[in-house]
Amino acid sequence: MKKIGRLRRHKRVTKKMRGSKEQPRLVVFRSKKHIYTQLVDDSSQRVILGRSTLSKDFKAKKIKSTGKEAAKEIGKMIAQEAVNSGIKNISFDRSGYSYHGRVGCLAEGAREGGLKF
Repeated sequence: MKKIGRLRRHKRVTKKMRGSKEQPRLVVFRSKKHIYTQLVDDSSQRVILGRSTLSKDFKAKKIKSTGKEAAKEIGKMIAQEAVNSGIKNISFDRSGYSYHGRVGCLAEGAREGGLKF
């Protein structure tokens, strides 16, 4: 039931939110062990960038992948890469998760990295 509710919320929000090349959608997915992010251009249906706690850059930092610290670091990493690609404005798609805990920390890290949403 919990997963069905989240998927309904995600579908409802994503229906209204569209990412473009100038302002892509930052999509978040979290599992028990990892957190994943992608910048998506919905007009061409492409993933521009992606980062997760499974990436080599993150593993080199020796941070536990399940905590808020990891989510904040992933937010900073994707923000840095997006700014280097010329992207400053994004739409934050929390995928039906509440803006709390790891999802909130990821958003905070992305803002610290230079993204505006």
